[in-house]
Amino acid sequence: MAPSAVEVETTTVPDVATLKLQASHSGPYKELAATKYDADGEAGLKGHSAAKYPHYLPTWDRTQKYAPLEPFEHREHGKDADPSYPNLLPRGAVSVTDLTPTIGTEVRGVQLSTLTAAGKDELARFVAERKVVAFRDQDFADLPIEDALEYGSYFGRHHIHPTSGAPPNYPEIHLVHRGAGDNSVDQFFANRTSSVAWHSDVSYEQQPPGTTFLYVLERPSAGGDTLFVDAAEAYRRLSPAFRQRLHGLRATHSAAEQARSSLARGGVLRREPVVNEHPLIRTHPVTGEKAIYVNPQFTRDIVGLKKEESDALLKFLYDHLAYGADFQARVKWEERTVVVWDNRVTQHSALVDWKDGQRRHLARITPQAERPFETPFEG
Repeated sequence: MAPSAVEVETTTVPDVATLKLQASHSGPYKELAATKYDADGEAGLKGHSAAKYPHYLPTWDRTQKYAPLEPFEHREHGKDADPSYPNLLPRGAVSVTDLTPTIGTEVRGVQLSTLTAAGKDELARFVAERKVVAFRDQDFADLPIEDALEYGSYFGRHHIHPTSGAPPNYPEIHLVHRGAGDNSVDQFFANRTSSVAWHSDVSYEQQPPGTTFLYVLERPSAGGDTLFVDAAEAYRRLSPAFRQRLHGLRATHSAAEQARSSLARGGVLRREPVVNEHPLIRTHPVTGEKAIYVNPQFTRDIVGLKKEESDALLKFLYDHLAYGADFQARVKWEERTVVVWDNRVTQHSALVDWKDGQRRHLARITPQAERPFETPFEG
């Protein structure tokens, strides 16, 4: 498996329990030196400023081990929402700009952290409908981490990533961090022509994520955008006959390759890897939309098909999603931005395209949702 930019940034590390790491978590996967951090943040980074949010710098603790995830009953709050969004998008007070007709919206004028339960219900539904929403001028990064986690827990059980870096004592936070002074982008591309790696987060879990939050801590002055693709619109673009053929098929999603990659680079493995089957076409519990649910990072094969058949069909679907620029959106990060998306009906890819050694530092809260299900083909 070729790791995505996100997975590379958060797993290429040596074993350190209480030390934070200096800089580059990517590229040639070289052994990295552990560096203690003073109260002001990163130390010894050759003229680069300290981390703005040092308490969000990643740590890896090999002593952390977790039992297999148990099934849980997910409550989908989007079902309880008022579809006119009076609490989330009050008239006259909020600016709403759609990035494309089917996917992507930018919102200004609402503070997510102050939403009532009704507002959070509307947030879940709005994100399900618009697929990815960038909320500007948010205070998430400045909240105590425990408050941010409490907020995210409204939308589902927190997922703890098996291999990524996390702030000390908060394994539920998934960190994306390329450190200041990291000039390894050229090395990153030594064996790759592009950093684009489409995926739906941890789709190998029995109950993968739904409403997901990613908030920026620091960003480069240009570049480091995130791409999103509308997997529901991608499904609708297929012919009725082809859609019908996809219904009833199931695919395996595996965590094994990610686990092996982490261990091979000296990283951690908090939980034994799993393999689960999911329908090729899954249905969203709120909107009823059907979406293509396979991705090249974690999907391995289609159950019941011979290898050549499975490979050919998966390649077509991967290419269909990747080349569908007319049902994709590109989110540009600004300071104090929180991007919320629905992992059930989208895929995304980070972009590694800045070359000046600036820091890119983001935190993800990843509530799990229902087990993927499929409703009958409707023509």
